[in-house]
Amino acid sequence: MRLLVSALERSANLHLSYLLPYINATLLGIFDASLGKPLVDLQSLSVMGFVDALGKIPFFLRLKSQMVELAAQTDKVLLIDGSGFNLPLAKSIKEHYPDKEIFYYILPQAWAWRRSRIAKIERYVDHALSILPFENRFYSQGYDIRYVGHPLLDEITRFKSAPTPQGPVAFLPGSRKQEITSLMPLFRQVRQKIDQKALLVVPPHLTDLSLYGDITGFEVVHDTHAALLRSSFAFICSGTATLESALIGTPLALVYKANPIDYHIAKLFAHIHKVGLANILMQEAGYEAIHPEFLQKEANTRNLLQAYKNYDPQKFLDRSKRLRAYLQHGSAKKVAEALDG
Repeated sequence: MRLLVSALERSANLHLSYLLPYINATLLGIFDASLGKPLVDLQSLSVMGFVDALGKIPFFLRLKSQMVELAAQTDKVLLIDGSGFNLPLAKSIKEHYPDKEIFYYILPQAWAWRRSRIAKIERYVDHALSILPFENRFYSQGYDIRYVGHPLLDEITRFKSAPTPQGPVAFLPGSRKQEITSLMPLFRQVRQKIDQKALLVVPPHLTDLSLYGDITGFEVVHDTHAALLRSSFAFICSGTATLESALIGTPLALVYKANPIDYHIAKLFAHIHKVGLANILMQEAGYEAIHPEFLQKEANTRNLLQAYKNYDPQKFLDRSKRLRAYLQHGSAKKVAEALDG
């Protein structure tokens, strides 16, 4: 099978790497060079800020045209995450090749933001491969959307079987410059008031530690899953890492500070009452939220220390097991079965 792939983000390529052992396919398109011979170097796709994005519009338009041309040589199309590029790409491919099968793995979170995208997905995507058990109820009856499991249950290999109250405390200030610079001053204040060892989890691709400011008192580590497994508690910037911690069984507090204007705009368009995906999943499954969330002004030293002192490690671990049971299994095998079907 010749498979056209569009995987622009690091996370999308990680999910793709776990899928490849289960499929017999020649990859064409956009993906990491470690996985084959891509159309472009993924490093050239990184966009930082609005001005940079405007400057790269012509590049992305040309790239979309190249992908549409390449689709003629392939049997099927697999889009992974990245809705800003992949939804317009699906539209163009479907308009040029109406019979070309298009699969979308890791769908846009249209149930939370901009639900108008659901109609576009149903129109231009033949098979929606969902990683959230509740997502199908937002789509039309009869549309081919199927729950395939969650990729984190492929990627996380070890889970806690018992609480680790004597472990270090992990601090994960995110992977974007704005997230790191806004949270590190707060994290430093919290760290000074905690006696236990502190881990600062830095993504492997971030080699310039000056972005973090003074990191005295932190042990810098790069393996997120290993750090969370050994930690007793974690303070985590909103994102995938909050779900990783909840699945592993490490109690956490979600912490996020956004530009006030951006935050206000986001609240206007959001259809959700919780930010953390673990909390959203637990509530959809009929359970209480699994961890506290501190946003904007609530993200302060007093609240974070209170969350750290008051958590119940055994109660959290029990809820973590419920969360894993709700998600059931990883997604790689099910995605492979869908592509081969």
